[in-house]
Parts: sequence; structure tokens; C-alpha cells
Amino acid sequence: MKRHQQILAGVLILQIILGVITFWPRSAATGSSKPVFAELKAEDITALTITDDQGVSITMRKSGDGWVLPNAGDYPVQASKITPILEKLTKLNTASLVTRTEASYKQLKVSNDDFVRRIDFETADGKTYMLYLGSAPRYTATHFRVVGQTETYLTTELSTWQLYTAPASWVDTAYAKIDAATLTEIVLENANGAFTLVKSGDAWTLADLAEGEVVAAGKINDVVSKATNVMMQRPLGTTEEASYGLGAPTAVVTLKNADGGTYTLRVGAKFDGTNYAVKSSESSYYVAVTEYNVKPLVENTRASFLQEPTPTPTPQP
Repeated sequence: MKRHQQILAGVLILQIILGVITFWPRSAATGSSKPVFAELKAEDITALTITDDQGVSITMRKSGDGWVLPNAGDYPVQASKITPILEKLTKLNTASLVTRTEASYKQLKVSNDDFVRRIDFETADGKTYMLYLGSAPRYTATHFRVVGQTETYLTTELSTWQLYTAPASWVDTAYAKIDAATLTEIVLENANGAFTLVKSGDAWTLADLAEGEVVAAGKINDVVSKATNVMMQRPLGTTEEASYGLGAPTAVVTLKNADGGTYTLRVGAKFDGTNYAVKSSESSYYVAVTEYNVKPLVENTRASFLQEPTPTPTPQP
């Protein structure tokens, strides 16, 4: 029995050694390391699509001097987020060869049907390229393979965590931002009624505050904050769709400033289970906003803005 265990242990150790030998990156011979995409420059790339292991993808395209999301009405992409990725693509090289065997693709997560990220990009001359990003043997290194080539390499330039498919990773999520200090009045209308908030010094209060009522400053300030600083989950485009529910909005917020200027914010329906469609008068885009960011606008009642009255103590006999 002991002899049998020793043999099994020896086989296991041998398998580990063979695995290390097989997938340990081998440095290229002196002078043999070269760029994967010869003569490619970041400014040559005109379109980029990232697909994750769940099949979710995002496409970004060059438009004029910037980048946009063509599937969201050409919503602007932040240059500070996409430019570094384009530059990293041009720096991929053959310095660290891992394997040339197709049998290793799945294990390294670089096969056609089993990958962590797939990157498709186009260049100004009409050429298209595709590569797979796979597993990461260590935090700073990732396996990759270019489609059409058998070699799998290791790179420190690109990581899968830099390549999310959520639009929020690529755009400025601050959708509508208005300086609350310039406002004098905010009117919130929802299914529970219409509520007018006005400035009293530097604080906000209810316009129809009755004697003995005390406002709940925290809840009023929360509504002011959410109405003047709208953070989106993703842009939806410039065309209104029936599913947005903005024809019969669940909340309408009207913001007025001292100069007579008026801004409006319409909150539609919960159209995809977790997000509400929102449209600001200050933007041509419709956006999806998380429930957390609009819940007070949709659900607040007048009582929500008031402190609960302190109960009168019952006299003890």
C-alpha cells in the first residue's frame, strides 16, 4: 500500500513538472522578438469590439477626432480610457512564447469557443484583426493568441480586467449635473402628488410646511442631490422608445434657478428589471439609471420629507 502511494505521488509530481515545462514562457532568442501587429499604430485603429466570456460585447468606433458608441446614438467615449488600450495593442510582441500546440488553447483560455476576452479591431485601410486574451498565470501577465496563428504568448501589456464590456467603463457616467447652489426651487411630481422644495437660507425646506412640522433635512438633501447629479448606468441613444415609459413618466422634476432658468428631468419606467429610463432637458440622450438613484424621486410622499413627530410620553401613575 505504501509503495502504491509513493508511485502515485511520483506520477503527480511528474505531471506538475511537465505542466510547468509546457506552459512556462520561453524568452525569444536575441533579436527574434517582434511586434505581433507589424507597423501598427494606435491612430490607425478605427473600430474596436470587446466580447467577454458570457457573450456580452461592446463596440466603439472612431468618429472625427474622438470615439463613440455607435449602438448608443454615438455617445462619446472618453479618450483617456480607450487611447491607452489602443497603444497597448500596438505593443504586443512575441517575446514570451508559451506554446505552439492547439491542444493547449482551452487550458489557456484562448480557443475560439473558450476565452476570457475576444478583441476585434479594424484599421483605416480596411483590415480586420482578432485576438483572444486568456488566463493569467500571474496578476501582471496574460496569455494571448492572434487568430490565424498557432502560437500563444504571454503579455504584460494587456489584462482582461482592463477590458470590460459595460459602457460605464468607457464613458463619463455623470449624465446631468447642475449646481444646486444656483437653484431656488425644485418641484417633484410623482404618483403620490406634487411637492415643492424651496431655499431657506442655505437649506432646503417644503414650501407648504405647516406649523409644528419639521423637515427631515437628510431626506430633502438626498432628493436635491439625486435630481441635480444624475449618474447613469449606460446611454440608450437619442431616440425615445415606448419601453422607456417616458410618455407617462413615473416622476418629473423641475428645477428653477434665480435667473428664471428651468431644467426638467423625466423618469420613465423600470424597463429592464433594474434600471429606469431617464431624460434630462439638458441632454439629447436617453440613459438608463439604477433604481437606487431614482427611487426617492419615484416613491417619496410628503411624509417622506418630514421628521416623524416625537411621541408624547405617557404619565406614569
